[in-house]
Amino acid sequence: MEPSAESVAQKYPPPPPETPAERKGRMVALFVMPFLIVTMMYAVYMSTMHDPQPSDMPVAVVGTGAQAEGFADRLRSAAPDALDVRVVDDVSAVEELIAQEEITGAIEPPASGDVAKIYQASAGGASQASVVSGLLGPLAIAEGWETEKVELAPLPEGDGTGTMVLFAAMGMMLAGYVPLSSMLSGTPNLLRARTFLPIALGWGALTSSLIWLILGPLVGAVDGHYPLFLGVGTLAVMAIAVSQLLFTKIMGPFAVLLGMLLWVVFGVPSSGLAMAIDTMPGFFGWLHGVLPLPAAGEAIRSVIYFGGEGVWGHVRTLALWLVIPLVLVVLKDRRSDEPIVAGPAYTAPDAPLPALPGGPVASYRRRLFGVAAFPLGIMVTVVTLMSLSMHKPDLKDLPVAVVGAQASAFVDGVEPKLGDYVDLQVVDSADEAEQLIKKQEIAAAYVLPTAEERAPVLLTAGGAGASQKVTAVQMFGPIAAESGASLEIKDVAALTGNDTGGSNSLYVGMSWIMAGFLFFAVMRGGAPDLTRTRQLLPLVAGWSVGISVWLWFLFDVLIGAVNGHALALIGCGAFTVFAVAWASAVLIRLWGLGALVPVMIVVMLAGVPASGGGLSVYMVPEVFRWLSEVLPLPAAVDIARSLVYFDGTGIGGNLLVIALWGLAGLALNVLVVDRWLNRDGAKPHAPLGPKHMPEKRQKKTPQDDELVQQPA
Repeated sequence: MEPSAESVAQKYPPPPPETPAERKGRMVALFVMPFLIVTMMYAVYMSTMHDPQPSDMPVAVVGTGAQAEGFADRLRSAAPDALDVRVVDDVSAVEELIAQEEITGAIEPPASGDVAKIYQASAGGASQASVVSGLLGPLAIAEGWETEKVELAPLPEGDGTGTMVLFAAMGMMLAGYVPLSSMLSGTPNLLRARTFLPIALGWGALTSSLIWLILGPLVGAVDGHYPLFLGVGTLAVMAIAVSQLLFTKIMGPFAVLLGMLLWVVFGVPSSGLAMAIDTMPGFFGWLHGVLPLPAAGEAIRSVIYFGGEGVWGHVRTLALWLVIPLVLVVLKDRRSDEPIVAGPAYTAPDAPLPALPGGPVASYRRRLFGVAAFPLGIMVTVVTLMSLSMHKPDLKDLPVAVVGAQASAFVDGVEPKLGDYVDLQVVDSADEAEQLIKKQEIAAAYVLPTAEERAPVLLTAGGAGASQKVTAVQMFGPIAAESGASLEIKDVAALTGNDTGGSNSLYVGMSWIMAGFLFFAVMRGGAPDLTRTRQLLPLVAGWSVGISVWLWFLFDVLIGAVNGHALALIGCGAFTVFAVAWASAVLIRLWGLGALVPVMIVVMLAGVPASGGGLSVYMVPEVFRWLSEVLPLPAAVDIARSLVYFDGTGIGGNLLVIALWGLAGLALNVLVVDRWLNRDGAKPHAPLGPKHMPEKRQKKTPQDDELVQQPA
């Protein structure tokens, strides 16, 4: 039987009414929190990934004698800043050095003939292998050699993009990081070291087992290796969880910002699991050796692909992140029994606390369920959705036009060879094909040679997606070679020099979307007393305009990744933030922070593969091609892409998609959510206080000493 409200109020007196100054401070903090989160994440991601350039990438020349030494010297001269060249005796040394992460690849000059071998290891990073081949191949051709790629550590069939390790490490990071915020608000009694440590151990074993279950039997990206996932995963989750516990004890609720900075903002780019670490600024190379997310990913990669070579160095990094914070937490617990700064002053299991921040008072059992279910839902969703959609690119129905007098005959002859990979269509002219490419109705156009033009021409658009362009070139290059001609490439919307990977539009769109749903997530947790749309409307409008202006300034002026189109980007950004905020608010205001899981799926996670911002939409499961027409993130990405590369073609349809989401969200908030939250008998939110704030010690004065010395 639950205690009555009267008895709870007597045992745990509610806080005094909030003063105007306190309310103003709370509202300012609620704007500062999402601003810092969005800024930290996309400032780092955009600045490091918009124009990655190799720097001191360690490679080897295979061979002995003057030829190998001479070629190594020529490599150093040709790419002095990009390559760090050494000479090794044979291929076995190359394999060992790659496994130990000492080098990224190697080239063997031809002993006889004119074919040089380029050794790479895709299992050490697909992006890294691509960069190595892209650097060494042209330098070999400049010597007059042909090149042959030799794969020393290939990726398995179930992990064609090499992202399995990234998703595994991200899952472990989320499992360790996310629970602490909800534990602070709902179960602060569990935050003492002697209680927290066994929970973290069991939690680490559970979540790492789930990650293996998703990536192994469910997705098929990894075969076996369960003991590895159990060991590395448990250690990684515990290391991040205990470190985040230390931050929470020192910083209270604001520990979420430091944790996000270390685990997410710096952890993902410094991991080298998505992009080659030697293409990042040097600071990230140092972070690669000290942060737990890179250590977890590299430990998994080492054991699966390289026989455990070098694994203990990464395990040692994880162990240090566990042991050192644990010692500090224990010392802090022994020195003080005070509650956490700005955390709940009442920490007993029967205290009037919510299951998740901003929710109503919940029973202890329900709070325990919320503390576990919320982070588990986020982790499982991220790992499952991202790995299912991106682990194994499968090209299907890439729309390509064929131009020329013999186009129909060409299609009849080539289509059986290409099968389901392409969807060929005949168009009348190259100009028409170019317009279709700019409208993004087709991915490329193959223009047959004429009497005047003897070489076939492939029209492409790098601005529509780098992977899409590369795929088209790789597909039609051999077809042109069969006719005895070399393929001429014409890029009708080439990537700019500050968007070499074509990822800028993805980060712009994601920043708008995140700014939208994150605003209401923070408001629901920190201002649950705002229960009317009319109260929230001016706040959302101001936030939408302000954050859009700031993001344009950040991306364009400070980073230099997105040039021009200022008013259009600010306007479209504000419109997107506003619409996504209200669409997200429907579930977040109704169900609280637990609704973040379905909201993130709909407005963010499902939209990443559907946007074509990374992999082409023709390489992911077919359902995402349909979702690309209806979800807000693909629309936002396409707006940014179209403004920069296609003169704004098609943004009207994208703005309509976003407008429909916003109008539906706004209408549901007014007609449904407001009435539900303000209905008779609705449970009030848990008290926003009292929060523990340590008393400031007063400085002693000479008068105090005199009083102490006076006799009673």
